[in-house]
Amino acid sequence: MAILSGKTKAALLGPLNKDNPVIVQVLGICSALAVTAKLEPAIVMAIAVTVVVALANVIISLLRKLIPTRVRMIVQLMVAATLVAIVSELLKAYAFDVNRQLSVFVGLIVSNCILMGRMEAFALGNGPWPSFLDGIGNGLGYGWILVVLGFVRELFGSGTLLGYQIIPQIFYDAGYQNNGFMSLAPMAILLTGVIIWIHRARNKDLQETE
Repeated sequence: MAILSGKTKAALLGPLNKDNPVIVQVLGICSALAVTAKLEPAIVMAIAVTVVVALANVIISLLRKLIPTRVRMIVQLMVAATLVAIVSELLKAYAFDVNRQLSVFVGLIVSNCILMGRMEAFALGNGPWPSFLDGIGNGLGYGWILVVLGFVRELFGSGTLLGYQIIPQIFYDAGYQNNGFMSLAPMAILLTGVIIWIHRARNKDLQETE
């Protein structure tokens, strides 16, 4: 059997573009705006969400025939909370400074609409492998938006990327100044809007099917 059939390929690749959870489904917007002032926390948040969604999908898929329908949401929350707690403790142990920058948003992965939505809409009705790919796809779809926002906001807001100076000092000596507006939440909203506009302009067929 092929590793990627039509269904599994769609589950993995769909969220990267035409079914992107942030710019198409408009999910996970709060954290996307809150943790993207710098590139490093954006990358860490993207990885954390991808890992949690993928593992949660697999666990729920494995348990789907054993979970009574009336308590499925409780089970999903327990699985999500356990995985998020593990990720949070790992970040505190190995990336404490980044964990502080992410603040409460690591814990709020539990209530992330992408996480709960994929367990409910996909993992409960599909096997572990498609569910895993669906989790990876949605995590990466969410993640690349965060990385783009973090890249642009840190570069033009601080002149750095991952803490390293990118814009040469000679530019500052000539009068260049960092755009402080890039570090504020309104700029994250505007940039997200620009990404949505570009995406929809390049995928006009999406508007016809809505």
